[in-house]
Amino acid sequence: MRRLFQLTMLAVCVSSSVGCFLPIYSPRPERRVQQLLYTSEDMRSVIDEWERFWFLDSPSHLTPIRTHGGIM
Repeated sequence: MRRLFQLTMLAVCVSSSVGCFLPIYSPRPERRVQQLLYTSEDMRSVIDEWERFWFLDSPSHLTPIRTHGGIM
């Protein structure tokens, strides 16, 4: 009985780590391409949001050339 329980637990652990139970993307190729494009665009916009949050997208005021008007 103990051996059966151990084998069952091993099978559950191995089967849960292989692939996905529910696939994320559609099996139709044209729909899957559209979903992958949307996902990649979402990941690209995360970087823009991160830079905007930390004010990394602003011009630097330490440069000798003024970027927001004034003397050039």
